[in-house]
Amino acid sequence: MTDSITFTNPILEQRADPWVYRHTDGYYYFSASVPAFDRIEIRRAETLEELRDAEPVTAWTKRDTGPMSANIWAPEIHFIDGKWYIHYAAAHTSETNEGLFDHRMYVLENDSANPLEGEWVEKGQIHTRWESFALDATTFEHKGIRYLVWAQKDPDIVGNSNLYIAEMENPWTLRGEQVMISTPEYDWEIIGFKVNEGAAVMHRNGRLFIGYSASATDYNYCMGLLTADENADLLDPASWVKSPEPVFQTCEANGQYGPGHNSFTVSPDGKTDILIYHARNYKDIEGDPLYDPNRHARAQVIRWREDGTPDFGVPAPDGSAVAEAK
Repeated sequence: MTDSITFTNPILEQRADPWVYRHTDGYYYFSASVPAFDRIEIRRAETLEELRDAEPVTAWTKRDTGPMSANIWAPEIHFIDGKWYIHYAAAHTSETNEGLFDHRMYVLENDSANPLEGEWVEKGQIHTRWESFALDATTFEHKGIRYLVWAQKDPDIVGNSNLYIAEMENPWTLRGEQVMISTPEYDWEIIGFKVNEGAAVMHRNGRLFIGYSASATDYNYCMGLLTADENADLLDPASWVKSPEPVFQTCEANGQYGPGHNSFTVSPDGKTDILIYHARNYKDIEGDPLYDPNRHARAQVIRWREDGTPDFGVPAPDGSAVAEAK
């Protein structure tokens, strides 16, 4: 008899930009933006369902003034070479300049076996080609090389952010040139704002997949997908093929709006891939969608097509107990 994975959406309320990492110690580690945008919380549990009631630990709190004093966004927890790292974005003000915030990307390090313990040390800013709006750093290793993928504003390109990739010298330092692998170009990527952001990487079936998000953070927010062959030069923009249509988007029938800023994790036995994302359960928002706190963290089993590509389906309705045979 096969086991099953069971969880009920949302898995955690009022946690946008959710990141879930399953470690070799048997725990799921969770980080996300908190509604106040003022700190970085992490928690862990043995199942996705138990994350809801897991005790959060504050890893880091924003500064009172200066470059890391506002809008702490999208922290991602990673385990790299025996240490824990959190990649996050922070700004020095909540004000915008021509519609853009002033975020930069930063890194914390913790050498404790359990990242809910020990000390988180600031490793500083990840410096890129430009001093411009930059956020949503994610990192992965492939064929012995560590890479960073992130979103940034190119001063010479109209729009908010494009996606870039570069090799890494260490978890907080780039090596060599950064390369643009995606810019908002399709109609579904430019609603409200011209945005590509929130990248997450999954290696399956001889290919690398990057899920990312596009458009404004209201019900138009959706997921796109980039694909590269695992043997391709990941620093060659031509290696990355963009799906012409969104792969995960608002489903009014299920009451799910603006799904996106995804991450990928696996079932406890590692055999089933799971999409983690946020979405709202209503369409109309008062004021700036960014400050509406009800983007809830959710999970959904990924199905795989015969051609080896992921099928994310449509966002499941709230309260649906999900049980998938493995």
